Amino acid sequence: MDEPTLAEQAEIQLDRLGDYRTLYFEGSWHTTGSLHTRATRVSGGFTGLGVQPGDRVIVLMANCTEVTVTYGALWRAGAAITPLIFLVSEDELRHAATNSGAVGVVTTPEFLAKVAAAVEGLPDVRFIVCAPGAPGTEGQLPATAGGLPVIPYAQLEAGEPAPIVPRGAGDLAALLYTGGTTGRSKGVPLTQQNLYWCGWSATNSADVTGLTTSITPLPMAHAYGLLLNCMAMHRREPGTSVLMRWFDPAGWLDLVATHRVQRASLVPSMLQMLLAQPLEDYDLSCLITANSGAAPLSPEVREEFERRVPSATVYEGYGCTESASIISSTPFGKRKIGSVGVPVPGCEVVILDEAGKELPAGEDGEICVRSPGIMRGYWRSPEATAAAVVDGWFHTGDIGHVDDDGYLYVVDRKKDLIIRGGFNVFPRDVEDVLLTHPAVAMAAVVGKPDPRMGEEVVGFVALRPGRTATSDELVEHAKAHLSANKYPRDVRVVAQIPLTSVGKLDRKRLRSLVREETA
Repeated sequence: MDEPTLAEQAEIQLDRLGDYRTLYFEGSWHTTGSLHTRATRVSGGFTGLGVQPGDRVIVLMANCTEVTVTYGALWRAGAAITPLIFLVSEDELRHAATNSGAVGVVTTPEFLAKVAAAVEGLPDVRFIVCAPGAPGTEGQLPATAGGLPVIPYAQLEAGEPAPIVPRGAGDLAALLYTGGTTGRSKGVPLTQQNLYWCGWSATNSADVTGLTTSITPLPMAHAYGLLLNCMAMHRREPGTSVLMRWFDPAGWLDLVATHRVQRASLVPSMLQMLLAQPLEDYDLSCLITANSGAAPLSPEVREEFERRVPSATVYEGYGCTESASIISSTPFGKRKIGSVGVPVPGCEVVILDEAGKELPAGEDGEICVRSPGIMRGYWRSPEATAAAVVDGWFHTGDIGHVDDDGYLYVVDRKKDLIIRGGFNVFPRDVEDVLLTHPAVAMAAVVGKPDPRMGEEVVGFVALRPGRTATSDELVEHAKAHLSANKYPRDVRVVAQIPLTSVGKLDRKRLRSLVREETA
């Protein structure tokens, strides 16, 4: 391996930039040196529990300093992290634990009961480590849970610093599970090289020198959050980050204003939630860039955010779990409206038609990617791998095109495509129109089986506080802006649009709802 391993890169970065105050979390500052020292000690603690190189260990926690420390410690021990969003159900957790063959789980008190129930009786899981949780969850830990020993996190830190266990480029570093929006979640194995490259390429794709203060509300268990963790290993200058346990719009605004945050990483649903807040009551003049990823961003949301926070520019990027979270990003100061930027260094993108033929600039087709960040295949799933990775090219399932300058535009998910009367309807096109209605805060569109048209377009909207709109009014609004084959004949006003655990529109849940109506 020409590049260092993740554990080696962490040491290189500490030697290069030195020990400085880098992370603020819930009232406390942490230095690069203190976090590194904790990781070296916790690594030895894992080895003492019998964790071997290549073993998978589930990390199920809300954001906290222990997440960062645990990742570094497991990589140092030669093991692989299996991060799970704390919102997963007991069934989803048991599936991941069984499928991954994880030897242990790291969690916090508020999730201990769920973890214990999910892993009880699984032969591979040998221990549960419990780190400090959210305020109010302090207390005596049980000695056992789910028939397994419960080890306090402090016990792992009590020993001596451990050396780095040697690993290679192709060795497993992380096993992530997809959101399962189209079925049972699949394991995505990412190697040392995959994660090293994603951090390096994302850092080198845009020059943000001087923008040294950032905020992280994204779950570090998600590929996007993990990307930010990997990018920190390639930081060109000392920088500080404000970490949020989870996203809270009012709390986010207060932290940005208080700590004079310059860069923010968000998903579109977070931007929409922020727009429902009194942004003008906060001094956000420090904010220069807001990076949006993980889901399509509507033009209306971007325009309103930039209008109300005039110092900030919203930059879109694109990636997926299978590509180590990064495919393209928008160069600083070189944005094209509606584009997710250009492929990051080392990444190739082609647009293919249904027959596998490459399409010219401007024509929509499936986005296919080749890069050092692409997984080799799904975990223990050769059939799914054969369908997704062909001759080294990962078929994303997303529809889009490139322009003459190489900028990429994502139209929609291939699997979300609605075919109404033989015409293709992309949900994002309809959602963007619904969002132009002044009363609409969020919108989601799915297809409903229809005996005459094959599928019918159904819209769901959540309204802005204090605003009203009827279903008929919203249908007429869509009809005025969309062709006859696209506009929804059914728009439903709901209290809340369902989101996945990482803030994406949960179309799987909505599709299930409308399909049950026709059953």
